Amino acid sequence: MSEPDIMPQTAVSSELTAFVQRLAHALDTRQLEKLVLSKYKGSEPLKQLQVRPVLLKEQWQLSFTFKYQTNDVTQNFSAEQALVQLSQMLGQQFFAANLFISGQEVQLSISKKGKALYREVKRSQATSSETKADSSIAGHDRQKKRYLELSRPFLRELGVTDSQQQLIPAMSRKWKQINKFIEIFSGAVEDSGLANRQQLHVADFGSGKAYLTFAVHDYLTNTLGLDAQVTGVELRQNLVDLCNNTANTLNLNGIHFEQGDVKHFTARGINVMIALHACDTATDYAIHMGIATGAEIIMCSPCCHKQIRPQMSLPPVLAPMLVHGIHLGQEAEMVTDSLRALLLEAHGYDTKVFEFISLEHTSKNKMILATRRKKPRDNSSTLAQIAAIKQFYGIKEHCLESLLQAQAI
Repeated sequence: MSEPDIMPQTAVSSELTAFVQRLAHALDTRQLEKLVLSKYKGSEPLKQLQVRPVLLKEQWQLSFTFKYQTNDVTQNFSAEQALVQLSQMLGQQFFAANLFISGQEVQLSISKKGKALYREVKRSQATSSETKADSSIAGHDRQKKRYLELSRPFLRELGVTDSQQQLIPAMSRKWKQINKFIEIFSGAVEDSGLANRQQLHVADFGSGKAYLTFAVHDYLTNTLGLDAQVTGVELRQNLVDLCNNTANTLNLNGIHFEQGDVKHFTARGINVMIALHACDTATDYAIHMGIATGAEIIMCSPCCHKQIRPQMSLPPVLAPMLVHGIHLGQEAEMVTDSLRALLLEAHGYDTKVFEFISLEHTSKNKMILATRRKKPRDNSSTLAQIAAIKQFYGIKEHCLESLLQAQAI
C-alpha cells in the first residue's frame, strides 16, 4: 500500500509522518487492533473517532465510529481508503491519536503551539490480549469497559510503572486506588451529563503528587475526547513545581497546577470540584466553593472531624456508648458528614455517602459524592431534618452551614 501525501505543519511534519508510516505498516500487515483519534478541533459536536478492523463479505476493512455528543455514526472503508481519510484528519481535525497493535501502543499528540510528541510504548501481555479481544473481527461482543491502561505515559512519569510500562509492585495499591476513583468519577460524569459537554473545568484541591489529577485529565481527554481544563491546587510549592514539570514533559494541554488552598482559591466556573482528605473544616470550604460556583459534581473524602465533637452534648440514652472516646469520635464523624450531605441536598444536589478505597493508606476512606439536581424541589423537610439533628446533639454551629448562610446574606 503506498503512503498518501500528507500536509504536515512544519513543526510537526516529522512526528506526523512517522505516525502515518507506522499506521500504514499496521494496515499493510493487518496488525491494527484499534485506533482512537481524539482532541477534535472542528465545527461539529464530535468527541472521538474509533477505528477497528471488521470482516465484511470476506473482505478485511476498517470500521470508523464517529462518536458525537448524542449519537454514533459508523462508516466502513478499505485499508487504502482508511489511510487516506486518517492522514487528512490527523493534524487538521484530530490532534491526538493512539494506535494499538500487537504488544505496542503508538501515541501521537500535537499541542496548540504545534509541538508534537510521538511515542511507541510496550503494553503488558494482559493489556494487549484484552485490546485484541475487544477489536476481534470475528464477533461483535461489547467492549470490556476500562478506564485506564498501564501504558499511559503519566503513570511512568509518576513512578507507577517502569520504563517498560510494567506496574511497579510497590505501587499496586496506588494503581488500584486510581482505577477505583476513575470508576466512580466516570459514573458521576455520565449521570451529570458532563460527558456530553465540549468543554469543562475540574479543580482538585490538595492535589499532592497528582496521581488522581493526571488520571482525571487523561480520562476526560483521551477516553471521552473532551476539551477539559484540569487545575490542581496544592499548598506545597515543591509539589506544584513537580507536577507542572511533569505536565510539560508529557506535552499535555489543559492541565496545570497552582499554589494555594481551598480557603483562598477564587472559583472560576468549576464543573467538578474534588477535595480528597481535606482536613477538618477545609472540607466544608471545598463543598461551599463547589455549591457557590455551581459545580455539577462535588467529590469529597473528609477527614479529621474536629469542629463538631467538642460541641456535642450526650443524650442520656447514648451516654453509656459515647463515654468511650473511639465511639464518640465515630459518632462525631457520622454527624458531621450527615449534616454535610443534608446541606448539599438542601442546596440542589443528590448526594451519596459511601466507603471508598483509602488514597493514603489510612482508614479514613469515606466519600461524599454529590451531583447537581436537574430539577428544583422543595427542601423544607431537609432543612427541618438538619435543625432536628443539631438540636438533638446540642450543636450550635456547623462550618458549612455558616458559610452557606453568609453567602445568602
